[in-house]
Amino acid sequence: MTQKPLNGIRVIDLTRVLAGPFCTMVLKDLGAEVVKVETPGTGDDARHFGPFLDAGQEKSAYFMSINAGKKSVTVNLKDPAGQEVLADLIRRADVLVENFRPGVMERLGFSDARVRLLNPEIVFASVSGFGQTGPDAKKPAYDVIIQGLSGLMSITGTEDGRTVRVGASISDITAGLYSAIGILAALFRRSQSGGGARLDIAMLDATVSVLENAIARGQLSDKPPGPRGTAHPSITPFSAFKTKDAEMIVAAGNDRLFVTLCHAIEMPALASDDRFKTNRLRTDNFSELRPLLEAAFPRETTDFWIEKLTPLGIPCARINNVHDLFDAAQLRARNMLVPMEDVPGFKVTGSPIKFMAEPDIERKAAAPGLGEHSREVLVQVLGYAEEKLAMLEKNGVIS
Repeated sequence: MTQKPLNGIRVIDLTRVLAGPFCTMVLKDLGAEVVKVETPGTGDDARHFGPFLDAGQEKSAYFMSINAGKKSVTVNLKDPAGQEVLADLIRRADVLVENFRPGVMERLGFSDARVRLLNPEIVFASVSGFGQTGPDAKKPAYDVIIQGLSGLMSITGTEDGRTVRVGASISDITAGLYSAIGILAALFRRSQSGGGARLDIAMLDATVSVLENAIARGQLSDKPPGPRGTAHPSITPFSAFKTKDAEMIVAAGNDRLFVTLCHAIEMPALASDDRFKTNRLRTDNFSELRPLLEAAFPRETTDFWIEKLTPLGIPCARINNVHDLFDAAQLRARNMLVPMEDVPGFKVTGSPIKFMAEPDIERKAAAPGLGEHSREVLVQVLGYAEEKLAMLEKNGVIS
């Protein structure tokens, strides 16, 4: 098959910055047509975030990486005529995604009831910091705020207790992924029994949902879980170690692998030490085990240890920096860093969703200029006449 799974699905994208655009990026990679509705003159805030590809700071690499291949239409949604343009788009869409603060859509004239009246079959998804309900629903939120409130930041950091933000905007991204999952589920149900859906996705909910064993551990101890550096809370050794020339990860996830590791690093006595015979004991006594292991790895280089440990079945890896990724054979084989059309030398991430025996994404279309597709969409999708386009443009409704 060469047709992508969401071929023929039209998404009206009212989102900006990251959580919503990440969701619609996934849908676009799966074949949907994404019509990004932006404010005339300014557009998505992310268009103004660095780094930039040009000296004039008009081409944001940040924006391009999340909005590749989407269509941009500029509409003034505060103008009644602009609201009618959006209404026409909703009538002809399968999916509507927005990430305004709760209440904004209704103030613009698009309450849940009106959207449902315009298109009973539409899948309407809202992505926000705290969701559409609850005492904090209308509070503003950024990724770092949600990382703090969710408890994620409390378990991320150094072993001396200093908390840090996760290096990627993980709360935005998880909310975007859950939004895409919900939309796909709603589209599947619609294909089976008809009818649209109303989705409410909160960044806080999404982040709490991925705390995995921290939620369980927090209930079974009087002391809340804290940051552990690179160590795992319940598997040992499962962390980073300095070598002669760099750092690497070693993950001996069971007792058998630990015995093998001890022999490989020429410290066989550790395997029979009563303090370290089981994973539970190693975890409880990691403060005693760690300096012993830390003394072994600096004897050789990272490459030496990887070449020695890998054939023994011991999971290990170097700690790459971002520059290293562009030379990684595995990522190259999986098309995970692909060129963008019309932007020589610039790459963006490919799609991690691979359909076996079907063509994979080998390059992405360029991100749209602000309002680049206004005429195309309003004429070809909505059927507007030239006279109407001219009037809307003259009145500043579109650009």
